[in-house]
Amino acid sequence: MGEKFYCISRLTKGVNGLIERVDVHEVINNEISYYGILDRIWMLNNYQFYDLKQIRKNENGEWFLDGDFTFDGNFFSWSKNLPLATTRHKTFLSYYHNEDQLFKEKFTSLFNDLIIAKSVNDGDIDSDNSDQYIKKLIQQNHLENTTLLIVLLGPNTKHRKHIDWEISGSLNLKVGEKYSGLLGIKLPSHPDFGTGKYTYSNLPDRLSENLKSGYAHIADWTDDRIRMQELIEEAFSRRSEPDKIRNGLIQMTKDTND
Repeated sequence: MGEKFYCISRLTKGVNGLIERVDVHEVINNEISYYGILDRIWMLNNYQFYDLKQIRKNENGEWFLDGDFTFDGNFFSWSKNLPLATTRHKTFLSYYHNEDQLFKEKFTSLFNDLIIAKSVNDGDIDSDNSDQYIKKLIQQNHLENTTLLIVLLGPNTKHRKHIDWEISGSLNLKVGEKYSGLLGIKLPSHPDFGTGKYTYSNLPDRLSENLKSGYAHIADWTDDRIRMQELIEEAFSRRSEPDKIRNGLIQMTKDTND
């Protein structure tokens, strides 16, 4: 067997400040593979036999080594913050396929260990009826049991009926009796990107209604995995206030752009 060591990509500490959970990857001959969610006891047992290193993702979603874990006999130390080793939420990605496919792919590449991502690909579901479309989303396990919907917001997202239907479906009780949290991510192509604010008329109407009520959350696109995890957790936490959900708008019947 060639060179072998372990890398940690996510980490959570307990109330006592000690490591509680870690996401571990095994590296053999420069090949990286996911190993599992483990704990401090595993780290203590393996530190004397194998190197323990940090692993991070670059902007292309590729893992790279980024520092070592050291142990002084009592505590582990590491050089840079890592995302938390929390539960990965089942997340539906809603986006305009013709314009924002590359950002959807970048999102899943960068953050696929933070969420369990689901989405509809071109040709997956063909329906011009909102009720049938949402029914198929659930039947085909795209929307079923998801607990978060993320809308990738470009300049024309607001015009697309299927995005309106996906938001509407996520804000209804589905199989499993769960509402989804709602997060809008302004892409660099969106007119409000980088302004520190958002304009309701530049957003899907159903998203705007839930921003006004305080149920939805919105932010700029970021490659920062720690920041994105914070945004995800914030949107997820708002599920505890279902009285703020606004889903009474008439569903769109057609796209309003070419």
